[in-house]
Amino acid sequence: MPKAADGAVARLARIPFFQGADPVALNEMAPLAHWLTLKAGEQVIGFGDNTNDVFLIEDGAVRVIVQTRLGHEVIFGDLGAGELFGEIAAIDGAPRSASVTALHPTHLCKIPAEGFLGIALRSPDVGRRLMRKLVERLRLQDERNLELVSLPVRLRLAAELLRLSRPRGGTEGADGTDDAPRIVSPPPHHHVLAARVGARREAVSRELSALAKEGLLVATARGIVLTRPVALRALVDTLLGGSEDVLNIESKW
Repeated sequence: MPKAADGAVARLARIPFFQGADPVALNEMAPLAHWLTLKAGEQVIGFGDNTNDVFLIEDGAVRVIVQTRLGHEVIFGDLGAGELFGEIAAIDGAPRSASVTALHPTHLCKIPAEGFLGIALRSPDVGRRLMRKLVERLRLQDERNLELVSLPVRLRLAAELLRLSRPRGGTEGADGTDDAPRIVSPPPHHHVLAARVGARREAVSRELSALAKEGLLVATARGIVLTRPVALRALVDTLLGGSEDVLNIESKW
């Protein structure tokens, strides 16, 4: 095998999603892969595009914005290194239901639908990983839909901040009830948070101020610190019926 082909296979094999892939299938897919470099703000997929390529992020980050046919936009989430997008159109062949734009300089691997599905079907580890990813996104969408119809802006915002946050000290409580502060850093702009929770920027700014006055968060230039995350989560769970599995603190992206 030529060295260039060896290099392409090795580069694909370093992508976490392809760990455990069938070696023959990986070799066959390598010539189909194209490597792209995006600038910050550059769009790679547009809403309504009739394309079915799958993209895997080698490094960098992208933002997924879901759109309705009436033009309403909601930020579905941000994806980083090792993640993939575009797999839904590869499976069903329908036009793209979201646009995807680079947040930073980003390197992507672009694979045609037939090549990606071929390796997923021939490699049990890859196929299971794809199914888990689809289920995670379905669960996240269900959570957000429930929040949208059940919660006021204040608590939709609280739910999203909990999803975006990470332990401030870098460690979780062993029993999952640790009320140590969590942080969202860097702090999202208010208009970005508004697009995540389906609200107006002014409403998000008002609710952030209210939560700060109640001692539930502190907004700084470096991040939004959730000072009492368990109390914040309890507010959300109360209106959602108290179910412990409706809201997961960690984002599933």
